[in-house]
Amino acid sequence: MPNGVGRFGRLSWLWLSMLVLVIDQASKFYFEGKLEMFQQIVVIPDLFSWTLAYNTGAAFSFLADSSGWQRWLFALIAIVVSAVLVVWLKRLGRNETWLAVALALVLGGALGNLYDRIAYGHVIDFILVHWQNQWHFPAFNFADSAITVGAVMLALDMFKTKKTGETVHD
Repeated sequence: MPNGVGRFGRLSWLWLSMLVLVIDQASKFYFEGKLEMFQQIVVIPDLFSWTLAYNTGAAFSFLADSSGWQRWLFALIAIVVSAVLVVWLKRLGRNETWLAVALALVLGGALGNLYDRIAYGHVIDFILVHWQNQWHFPAFNFADSAITVGAVMLALDMFKTKKTGETVHD
């Protein structure tokens, strides 16, 4: 096979996507049962809290105030992106482990938030990072964290050396 691509590429990394999905859903189930809406449990004073929030929009609550159509738009986008990621994983070669891990993390996070959108009409968030009550990052969840780590890994992969050993230049 060319470039060491096997019949199933790096689909074996789907276990990581499923692990992200399971941890994400279990943590959402736990915090939704433990917290009231917007209740905070301070973990590290002036820095980190658990809090329950629902997001009907996308990242940073984009389109959260819309009438509900965004639920299905974001679900459709997640389905398309997930299909693309699975095909991409299948086409990866044996030496592309970093990229396989990155794609598996993004896929697992996308599936976690997709499940929420379809099942509940919103994404369940419970992690709040803040600074001395002066500002806070929007609440997020384990799926969002996996997507972010995977996206950073994808970005870093663009700067890795090419297979010939040459560094990517402008």
